[in-house]
Amino acid sequence: MTGTPGATHDAPATRTTRDLTRAAMSGWLGTAMEFMDFQLYSLAAAIVFNKIFFPDVSPAIGLIAAMATYGVGYVARLAGAVYFGRMGDRIGRKKVLFITIALMGASTTLIGALPSYQTIGIAAPILLVALRLVQGFGAGAEIAGATVMLAEYAPVRRRGLVSSLVSLGTNSGTLAASGLWAILIAVLSEEQLISWGWRLPFLLSFVLMVFAVWLRRNLKESPVFEERADVVDGVALSRTEAEEAAAASGDDVLRQGLRQRKGRAFFVALGLRFGQAGNSGLVQTFLVGYIATTLLVSKTVPTTAIVYGSLVGFATVPVVGLLGDRFGRRPVYLALTLLTAAFAFPMMLLITSGSTVAIVVAMVLGLNIGVLGLFSLESVTMAELFGSRTRFTQLALAKEIGGILATAIGPVVAATLTAVTGHWWPVAAMLVVYSLITFVSAYLAPETRGRDLVRLEDAV
Repeated sequence: MTGTPGATHDAPATRTTRDLTRAAMSGWLGTAMEFMDFQLYSLAAAIVFNKIFFPDVSPAIGLIAAMATYGVGYVARLAGAVYFGRMGDRIGRKKVLFITIALMGASTTLIGALPSYQTIGIAAPILLVALRLVQGFGAGAEIAGATVMLAEYAPVRRRGLVSSLVSLGTNSGTLAASGLWAILIAVLSEEQLISWGWRLPFLLSFVLMVFAVWLRRNLKESPVFEERADVVDGVALSRTEAEEAAAASGDDVLRQGLRQRKGRAFFVALGLRFGQAGNSGLVQTFLVGYIATTLLVSKTVPTTAIVYGSLVGFATVPVVGLLGDRFGRRPVYLALTLLTAAFAFPMMLLITSGSTVAIVVAMVLGLNIGVLGLFSLESVTMAELFGSRTRFTQLALAKEIGGILATAIGPVVAATLTAVTGHWWPVAAMLVVYSLITFVSAYLAPETRGRDLVRLEDAV
């Protein structure tokens, strides 16, 4: 696109229904792949990695070590968020999404080819961590990019519904990974699972990566990026260039966007992220390992519960998106976070009751209310909070810093606290704290429904 520095536009560039469909498919597939990769890893870390890569320690210490290798990926995600976020705001969303999907897919496939500790000793967990870092680096901007792309493509009155496809992608990936693990656990013996069965899901992800790369090669750029006032010939101006253009043109919108004091929108977004990210790490990662290794319940029970919860999520996610479009983001956020906090202790009582049905029901409800429902809102709200000039970077950073503080560290803290106390109450307390942080953030946030995404300034 060729433009004039400082030029403004009344509305985003239009896209056809076919373009929207392709963007939706690309966003859904990319996030599905990201979460399939990470769920494959998280379930492997909870179920078998302690035996494959950390066999010379006690089961409790092995679980903590496996959770730690799960967590290091979130450090790399932060680096990826900074690097690719800036690139996405500077040269466009499409190019970044092509790179991130390739990095994620390649590293995930290679994890499936790693030798075990028994084969090469300490080099095995070192290589595992290295590939986890590469995987995280690519994933650091993947979901942020897909979120931005879908929100910027979507019709304003259905932005919550369309943006929820990102959440459906995460749900699809979680379901695929959980389903694969449930099948492997059901049909393979313990020896087969540890010797070769665990590799299959990682190696099969290569097929999905090839399709996703092909799809993104044919994706058009975000219409909002093309219509930004500081984009010239498809590249965003640097801050100095944009300031010079603003001074020359006298454009008020551009000056306001550049001079606005930054920071508040980012911290609001970070707080919104905290509840969903923390609850996800506890429900989808830690509790799977806790139920199997500490409560000594069959491994099929928690993995089956995640599968059922993901299936229910195909209804939960779009319904929450529609509710956000109908009533606004804030009231739905407030309701979901209060429900999650209220359900935390009853959920853990059900999980520790010893009843298979109770465990499944508790995890299905916890996953849908405290994780998938919040994620559906998070996808659109965080995109609406930020101005178009730094939307990709700020959204990616908010997601990944929240991921490090909650999703990555949470399972390690939960594993440590439950080992020290010998009780389940720290898990429930953590769920309450995570949810209340998001409740306060939603209370302080402005209502963003219907906001013009071409605007350069943040919502607060």
